[in-house]
Amino acid sequence: MRIALLTEVFLPKIDGVVTRTTRHLDQLAELGHEVLILAPGNPPAEYAGFEVVPIRSHSLKVYPEVKHGMLGPKTYRRLREFNPDIVHAVNPIWTAGWSTLVVARRFPVIASFHTDVPEYCLKLGIPWVKPIAEWGLRTFHGRAGLNLVTSGPMMDKAADYGIDNVRLWPKAVDTESFTPQARSRKMRSLLSDGHPDDPLVIFVGRISAEKSVDRCIPIVEEVRKRIPNARLAFVGEGPLYDELRANPPAWATFTGYLSGADLSAAYASGDVLLFPSTTETLGFAALEAFASGVPVVAAKAGGLPFVVADGDTGVLVDPDAPDSAWADPIERLLTQPELRERMSAAGRAEAERWTWRASTETVLGYYDEVIRTAGR
Repeated sequence: MRIALLTEVFLPKIDGVVTRTTRHLDQLAELGHEVLILAPGNPPAEYAGFEVVPIRSHSLKVYPEVKHGMLGPKTYRRLREFNPDIVHAVNPIWTAGWSTLVVARRFPVIASFHTDVPEYCLKLGIPWVKPIAEWGLRTFHGRAGLNLVTSGPMMDKAADYGIDNVRLWPKAVDTESFTPQARSRKMRSLLSDGHPDDPLVIFVGRISAEKSVDRCIPIVEEVRKRIPNARLAFVGEGPLYDELRANPPAWATFTGYLSGADLSAAYASGDVLLFPSTTETLGFAALEAFASGVPVVAAKAGGLPFVVADGDTGVLVDPDAPDSAWADPIERLLTQPELRERMSAAGRAEAERWTWRASTETVLGYYDEVIRTAGR
């Protein structure tokens, strides 16, 4: 199959959307499909042996990590030369969104909904943009033959936004890279600022408002009232990174961006993952923590209830609950090794159920469905 993948975000940026996209591309390469990747920003010239065509773009002022642009004549000509059987628009918000309106005139399109942009608008303090974002989602996804969502709860959210013809893109995680065996005393010492024997809570992800990262320090402050030597490590970077680490408490550590073996070791070296984000359409950090044998305390919001089995692989907390309510399960996990080990084993077993090959094969079936419906 010849697949053009038109994506809103791509390498070198790392987030859940890019992770899912690159793992999907890895599987498409192994299965022998032909792919042309069209991406904004400054992407690599190729990925997994596939050509990457850059789309001229600029940073959004309100969110510099996201680029906005539009298919130019040269880029569109390359797409027509490739002549795909289908175009997969990944997260059509701006670049992939407006471009979808163009390519849908000529090629069958499938789109995938990864980011709850209207909810982001509220978190970023720009509520007046929310109606526009809802219009964009409805319009861009309306041009697709099928629309994929990444979790069960997001099927309902997509319907609320007027997105039709929805299918589930199955969750998956890399259980070879993310494993309990990656746990390292050296990494734990880095995460705890030289206190590897102290209880350690970790946050992994983008350091930004939509992740509710500002809640982490107050929650662990509450934990420390009960466990005075508990510590917190932030793994990642983002718009709030410099602000949060400008005057942090002595027990909080900031590693910056980690990848590869270092990221795997960081996950596995924590005792509990704290994940208060309310905007996740899935929650890759939770899946990667499970694979690493680390229990998760997460917000009961967005796609996270689709990932975290409350009381089994982790604990879900009302996002509006006070810090003390968040501290309760963290305290139990840090002070009850048997509970932590039980949830660790359950999380790892859950992660092993979800492979990238099975996920990609499901999506290929959706591609076939759209192509057949389009009569190609």
